[in-house]
Amino acid sequence: MIEFFTEIWSTITKNKSRSLLTAFGVFWGMLMLMVLIGLGNALTVGIYSNVEGFAMNSCLISAGETSKPYKGFQRGRSWKIIASDLPVIESQVKGVKCLSPMVFTTGSTMVSYGDKHENYRMVGVTPEYTQVMKTDLLFGRFINDIDMQEKRKVCVIGNEIYGVLFPNGENPVGKRIMCGSMQYTIVGVRDKNLNHIYIGGNPDKMVQSPLTTVQQVYNLGDELHIVMAVAKPDVWVSEIDAEMRTILKQRHNVAPDDDKAIWGFNAEEEMKALGYLRIGLSALIWLIGLGTLISGAVGVSNIMLVTVRERTKEIGVRRALGASPYVIARQIVAESTVLTAMAGVVGIMAGVGLLQIVEKILASSETFMKNPQVSFGAAAACLIIIIVVGILAGLLPAIRALKIKPIEALSEE
Repeated sequence: MIEFFTEIWSTITKNKSRSLLTAFGVFWGMLMLMVLIGLGNALTVGIYSNVEGFAMNSCLISAGETSKPYKGFQRGRSWKIIASDLPVIESQVKGVKCLSPMVFTTGSTMVSYGDKHENYRMVGVTPEYTQVMKTDLLFGRFINDIDMQEKRKVCVIGNEIYGVLFPNGENPVGKRIMCGSMQYTIVGVRDKNLNHIYIGGNPDKMVQSPLTTVQQVYNLGDELHIVMAVAKPDVWVSEIDAEMRTILKQRHNVAPDDDKAIWGFNAEEEMKALGYLRIGLSALIWLIGLGTLISGAVGVSNIMLVTVRERTKEIGVRRALGASPYVIARQIVAESTVLTAMAGVVGIMAGVGLLQIVEKILASSETFMKNPQVSFGAAAACLIIIIVVGILAGLLPAIRALKIKPIEALSEE
């Protein structure tokens, strides 16, 4: 076995320049494939990391304007989701785990502490908000049921607001800030928001207070601007979304087929879309990478054909001395496979090294692409592919070598 591989290596090194030129095509194809896989993974990880803070078994709905006349009402009518809709939804939609309504103030509110002030948005939320949106806190706690029941003037401030009002980084829990003409006690501070799905705006720039408090202070009545719903385990979000829409349309005299009267967001459908995007991106990457590898394999095959032509006399002598067709074919295929595998392995190593550099660049930038790495499984698959490519690239030259007749080969000068 050692003699066999020594002979192969000797044959490859006899024509170094030709071997290097041939191997470069395979090396470049494998390098491109590894880089494309790594960048594709970085794009996928970045996309999914931007939505990981949002419950994937949830949806949200909000009232819009009717687009069809119904029961004597003209099209273009505005309507509102109200607090009394929630108990009906909870009782009739069995797949709903919890509901999280939200209200917003019109425009921004001056938020101040001492001589520090800035305009931010006031948002009314419930404790269930944390089951839909990931809410990490630097200090304190989130809104609770007692805050809701007693309509307390308490708030949770966003990370950016905290930085503006408390630049020294102290714990602000228990301190009072002015929001417009009202004084609120801080009960919590949100950590920096890393989720790129915003409901009503960036949480870093929000003052979140009990929904009941915001409704009372800003005279919003029982209106709800957005209702978010979380589905129970093993329940399709699309099912509860459809049921909620049907109930609201019935309660507010909206045409059953008026899809524009209610707008919303279904996390389940968005995840499906992301899944299809991921599959399509992976298919495109492998198509481009394999195409480049195949072009490299064609180059290897062509060079091996030239090599077989140059070694016609040598092959004829070996055939005349009793070498079987299998031995001749094995030699040609082995040379092609070793040359291709060596170039492929170097390409894999170079690709992994290049991705390490790219990872450091991405980590120091604000881009959403993250972790441009190639999994062990993908690298192993690439190695298997390159070996198969090497074998296929050597088959045609091997067949050409087997057609050489000893008498004709020995008669050539």
